[in-house]
Amino acid sequence: MLLRLLREGVIFAFLALWANKLRTFLSLLGITIGIFAVISVFTFVDSWEAQIKSSLSNLGNEVIYIEKFPWTFGSDYPWWKYVMRPVPTYKEFEQLQSRSETAAAVCLMTTFQGKLAKYGKNSIQDPNVMAVSHDFDQVRDFEIDRGRYFSPAESYLGARAILIGKEVADQLFLGLDPIGHEMIVFGQKVRVIGTFKPEGNNSINTSLDDAFVVPVNLVRKTRGADFSNMYPLILVKGKEGIPVDELKDDLRGTLRAIRKLKPAQEENFALNQISLLANQLNQLFSAIGVIGWIIGGFSILVGGFGIANIMFVSVYERTSQIGIQKALGAKNYFILFQFLVESVVLSLLGGILGLFMVYLMTLVAAKALDFDIFLSLANINLGLFVSAIIGVLAGILPAIRASRMNPVDAIRAS
Repeated sequence: MLLRLLREGVIFAFLALWANKLRTFLSLLGITIGIFAVISVFTFVDSWEAQIKSSLSNLGNEVIYIEKFPWTFGSDYPWWKYVMRPVPTYKEFEQLQSRSETAAAVCLMTTFQGKLAKYGKNSIQDPNVMAVSHDFDQVRDFEIDRGRYFSPAESYLGARAILIGKEVADQLFLGLDPIGHEMIVFGQKVRVIGTFKPEGNNSINTSLDDAFVVPVNLVRKTRGADFSNMYPLILVKGKEGIPVDELKDDLRGTLRAIRKLKPAQEENFALNQISLLANQLNQLFSAIGVIGWIIGGFSILVGGFGIANIMFVSVYERTSQIGIQKALGAKNYFILFQFLVESVVLSLLGGILGLFMVYLMTLVAAKALDFDIFLSLANINLGLFVSAIIGVLAGILPAIRASRMNPVDAIRAS
């Protein structure tokens, strides 16, 4: 019986669609535009969120970033107070290495812009150079494609060695194996000892594909030991089995002791973690999702009224048919379900058309923006579910009206 009702409801829906093409199309347009607006926003947000989380995963959620600015933002963010804080120093980095009982790896890192990177006649203007201490490979996930990582002696002595990303190798060496070749960066001649495996571009610029990585002690030897103008930070990874909160407590106490802060004094440093940034981004994504619902909600509402109008017209046009069905023994629930299925099918057609438009948009946007945009199964199901709910809400009153008709009056109405 249920299958029969579904089959007849679908048949009547398509007959109504075929008999009144323009009217049905205009009525379904609201559902189509609404589903397109909502799902396209969610598709962009989900794609962006997936890419950002993939990028952040390389940085390690268990790594603590010591710097002067915290990664929490809001209307009460006292940036003027954080600006006055001192940046981490090389001496503090060494003391953390020797005094922390929970840290397995401590890395000092700073990034600065050089004027030129050059090999032969090929050059890159304004390269971003990353200077790191030896434990960089323990606090940042990456793979070496060719060559090797810095040896402990190279890191400690500040050897003229460099690791480069794939894009750098392609632009400067033009397919030549760069390992062992000398190049010039920030005015210094260095030898390429390794290249990073490609990581792909991302929206928060954490990829090593365009990286120039040198030992931090090389920069200290050539540019002086003062890092205050380069905004250094210290990255710390805890020992196996040490909870992140315990690591943060240990670092907080050790840094307060190193900087000789009294118990009543406020901390002049920040202990940041990737999860803090992820929480901020989740709030942003949630706000964008609400905006998407607001934008698409009006169109969906209009589309719902359009479908309700179609169903009331359909009930009026088929009044005599309803009377004959009831005279032949059709129950009220049969008539109600028949019209309700018809309404849901019409609404689903509008939703499917909206999802198809989203899919076409992802294909165009992915090529135009060079951004991996995907229409997820969850968003497809959401679009279909919303369409079905709108179909039920729009069709319930016309269906109830049809099911309650008196068969004699309905037949006479013809």
